[in-house]
Amino acid sequence: MSLDIKGRLIQILPVQTGTSKAGNEWSKQEFVIETSEEQFPKKVCFTLFGDKVSLLNGINNGDEVEVAFNLESREFSGKWYHNINAWRINKVAQGGDQNNAPGFGPNDVPPPPAMAADDGPFPNDLPF
Repeated sequence: MSLDIKGRLIQILPVQTGTSKAGNEWSKQEFVIETSEEQFPKKVCFTLFGDKVSLLNGINNGDEVEVAFNLESREFSGKWYHNINAWRINKVAQGGDQNNAPGFGPNDVPPPPAMAADDGPFPNDLPF
């Protein structure tokens, strides 16, 4: 299941590293965003594993981001544990494209089409 969410990055936690029982090196990093598209913003903590830790390079606290993630649950000793694993992080452009739109003035409106002399007060331009 792949989902997306937008929000403001509010905290980047330190990278954690270790070695698995099989002798493999691992690393993970967590970060927290505060949602911005809801009436009551929520804080969500995401996890990056392995080479995905580098996705936070160039992203700072306070940046608006869009995060693509997967939800995962697993059972251990009768309890359920949940992970929110991020796999893509994109900065969201501040201000959007709305401020860069060209202005619209009265001279930009095209003139009305010319009416033929036999159309009378209502032109007959219906397709049927």
